[in-house]
Amino acid sequence: MKEHHKRSIIKAISWRILATLTTMALVFIFTGKMLLSLTIGFFEVISKIIFYYIHERLWNKIKWGKSHK
Repeated sequence: MKEHHKRSIIKAISWRILATLTTMALVFIFTGKMLLSLTIGFFEVISKIIFYYIHERLWNKIKWGKSHK
C-alpha cells in the first residue's frame, strides 16, 4: 500500500492547523500576549508543515508495519 504525496500534504496541513491552534492558545495562556501568540503560531505552522511532510515521506519508504491487503 502506497500513500500519495497529496494525501501526505493534506494530512500535514490538517494536523498543523490543530497543533498550531493549541500552541497559540498555550502561549496566550502563559503570556497573555495575543501578538506573541500569533507570531509564534505563524512561524510554527510553516516550519512544522515542512518537517512533518519530510517525516511522513521518510516513514512511507519503510515497509515495516504495512500490509498489502
